Formats: sequence, structure tokens, C-alpha cells
Amino acid sequence: MLLAVDVGNTNTVIGVFNGNEIIVDWRIATGTRWTADDFFVVYKNLFEFDNRIRLEEISSAVISSVVPATISPLTEMCLKYFNLSPLIVDNTVETGLKNLYDNPAEVGADRLVNAAAAFRKYGGPVIVVDFGTATTFCYISKSAEYCGGIIVPGIKISIDALFERAAKLPKVELIKPPKVIGKNTINSIQSGIIYGYASLVDGIIEKMENEISENPFVVATGGLADLIAPQSKKIKETNQMLTLEGLKIIYELNKKKS
Repeated sequence: MLLAVDVGNTNTVIGVFNGNEIIVDWRIATGTRWTADDFFVVYKNLFEFDNRIRLEEISSAVISSVVPATISPLTEMCLKYFNLSPLIVDNTVETGLKNLYDNPAEVGADRLVNAAAAFRKYGGPVIVVDFGTATTFCYISKSAEYCGGIIVPGIKISIDALFERAAKLPKVELIKPPKVIGKNTINSIQSGIIYGYASLVDGIIEKMENEISENPFVVATGGLADLIAPQSKKIKETNQMLTLEGLKIIYELNKKKS
């Protein structure tokens, strides 16, 4: 079975594949200072709470990370406890796409993984909107080219900055308000966040469409995708498994290559 791990700045997504099927998946907070043993304790506890998979059944692993400090201990964990060497996703691995970034090494591993999965699943042209610590937009052409994208401060970053700089504004629950025009401070903030980001997404995608003169399929993923996507006119589908599916695709491509 394949262990797939995507380490983000805020959350880490973990999945286990049996063939092409995702048996289990988890989303946990990213431990930026964990040792190999720390990682194993967390993973062991996750596995013990789910009887569909056992640690000894893991035979391969693939890891993408935008937190460099986690790569070494995760690799060590795989070697020490699973007796395997994981595939680390970077700009040198085969993704099935041609990277057209000015400096291909600047593209985050998470963006490459999402792009690989989106092109395989939806074809091209396709735009991936990932609602993570940053909100990112990636455009993949019909010729399997990773053409680039946009990076926007994420929703939680924006909220934290708002509360930090505006002392009288309360922290609010991220839910859809009853109306766009808020009748109180909490609803007004909720409306600004949810409808504001949905409008931002639609506006950026419209400008991308005008620049490429195409009508790409738009898929959303990431922790807050389910909150924003229903308010967007441009997003056609939400796929929370996109990153894990991309890791599986990249693992298979590089397994064949090797």
C-alpha cells in the first residue's frame, strides 16, 4: 500500500492507497519541529484508530512538502519505521506536465501535485484553485503545460491580520451569513470574507480566461474550498482528494520511469 503525504504550511494531508482506491485519509496540523519519532507517534496513533489499515502494510511512500524542515524527518521516519525510501516531490520528478515557469524550482510541490491530478482527471485547459495558507491559482494548458498562476494571501491570513489590526472587531466563525448586507458586525465580517473571496476568485479567473482566450474547467481544493466554492460562479467542482490523487499519479509516473 502507498502512503501519500502532503505537508502544507498550516495542515498536512495524509492518505493511504490500496491500488487506485484511497482507503483512509486525514488532515492534521503541520508539525514544523517534529523529529522522525514524533511523526511516527502521530501516524501510529492515526492508524490505530482505523482498523482498515495496518502500519506493516505500507510498502511505498510519496511526500510533497512546502515546509523544507519536515522533509528530512519524514524521510527518516519512512526509513526507520517502514524500511522504505520515499519519493520526494520536487521540480526534478516526472509529473506528466511541462513546467513553463521562468524558474521551475520556484513552483511549490503542492501546486505541481494538484496540477498533475487536475490534468489527468479533467484534461486541459484547467485551472486549480487551492484554498490553503495562501490561495493559489494554477493554469494547465490543453497541451499538458504548467503555464503558471497567481498567489493570493489566504483567507485565514487575512482574517488574522484584520483582528490583529482592528482591536474592536471580534473573531468570527467562518460560516455563510444570512444575507450579503450584514445587520451586525459578525455577519458583516462573514459576508466580507466569504462573498469577498468568492468575488476575488471569479474576478481573477475571468482575467485569466481573457488572457488565454479559452474557457478552462475550474476545480477547487484545499481546507476552505467547500466554504467558498458554492458562492463562486466560475468554480465547477470541488475535489478535496485532488492532492492525494496527484501524489499517487506522480508516484506511478516515477515508478515506471525508474
